[in-house]
Amino acid sequence: MRTKSGLVAVMAVIALTLAGCANTTPTEEPAGSPGAGVDVEVDQAAADLLPADIADAGKLVIGIDPNYAPNEYKDDAGNPIGWAVELTNAMAAKLGVTTDYRPSGFDKIIPSITGGSYDVGMSSFTDNEEREKVVDFVNYYEAGIQWAQQIGKSVDPANACGLTVSVQATTYEETEELPAKSEECVAAGKEPINILKFETQDEATNALALGRSDAMSADSPITQYAVSQVDDKIELAGEAFDVAPYGMAVDKGSPLAEALQAALQSLVDDGTYQQILDEWGVADGGIDEITINAATAG
Repeated sequence: MRTKSGLVAVMAVIALTLAGCANTTPTEEPAGSPGAGVDVEVDQAAADLLPADIADAGKLVIGIDPNYAPNEYKDDAGNPIGWAVELTNAMAAKLGVTTDYRPSGFDKIIPSITGGSYDVGMSSFTDNEEREKVVDFVNYYEAGIQWAQQIGKSVDPANACGLTVSVQATTYEETEELPAKSEECVAAGKEPINILKFETQDEATNALALGRSDAMSADSPITQYAVSQVDDKIELAGEAFDVAPYGMAVDKGSPLAEALQAALQSLVDDGTYQQILDEWGVADGGIDEITINAATAG
């Protein structure tokens, strides 16, 4: 059994690895610099769709939980970085405004949008019907769920009864996927899944790497990145499944949704979107058409 001090030391090493460092990220430009790492010109048609108060302010106030590498996380100086941050910066540049990131707990972002504190929530939100009841989503990517296991283990995400699975709290995996799987286990007379939830994704990954959990569940780009960073301890457990759209959240009925949609579509059309996804190695989830509220559309 590890001593407490030994456990903390190992967790600190893994956490530093997962946090990313200067020579392993495609861009180190400050997150507040629109279009960091790419050359972006203003799309006036998209900019004209901005609500007057945002256009006058000259910035988008964005709620973000930067603990979900490689989508959104922090560099050594504490600035939000990641492919989704770079995409958001480029989107803002298309609109002729800057980005003002406000780090927050994941579960506090949507209430802060509806309360008027943030203009946008950009934190790998899965667009689903329940969330669409309170906010609108501008869909920019598709991601599946993917599990990881300790190297050499054999975990089947479709047959996980009785296992302990680590996960970041308030994500789709914690609120939807794992509870549903656990209920199926109980209904079949089997042991439920022990859902081991953590405030950040780094902690959920640490738990698996240290053997505190049997498996980890997260969005596919996050799981793949975590495995690449701790590949001497964990590996993928099967393919991605249950693909669903990511969305940037805005207040329900806000015309800001159409402005963001137009700016992101402009990035798709001029190739910038693909350039960013290729640069970060996440092109598999790229889409050709930016939509709004894909979970309930059509």
